[in-house]
Amino acid sequence: MSTSSQPVPVPPSWLVRVIMRPVTKALNPLNAPFAGKRHFGPIARLSHTGRRTGKTYTTSVGAHIAGEVAIIPLTFGNTSDWVRNVLAAGGCLVRIGGTDYRLTQPEFRSAEQARPLVRAAFSPAFRGAFRMLGIRQFLQLKIADPALARQP
Repeated sequence: MSTSSQPVPVPPSWLVRVIMRPVTKALNPLNAPFAGKRHFGPIARLSHTGRRTGKTYTTSVGAHIAGEVAIIPLTFGNTSDWVRNVLAAGGCLVRIGGTDYRLTQPEFRSAEQARPLVRAAFSPAFRGAFRMLGIRQFLQLKIADPALARQP
């Protein structure tokens, strides 16, 4: 799939829409202060620029590094504002495990296409959760300069 401005919409699964969305709205404010920090697992802090406002926004996402790319499961589909902003800007900043990365070249990957990266980046428990939640698409981004990844 490409990074075109009009991706084929991939909505979240029924389980995510009915159960996860309300739970996430309640838990995001609680986990936001910890997102991206060392020893806080797979929750990363993603900073992106609004495509209409030009403002910087921050959101918590599940993300891992596999080699020289980052892989992000699109739990809520590919039409959420943060995804559209990252596509429009051609990248974003992310903090994973206490390290900052500038990510570029966003591309959608189906679950099948992303399988090798997902296996390399996520534990069997997370991969099982992705299947249970019906996650059908991932966002793959290239680390702009792996040598310059900074630890705060």
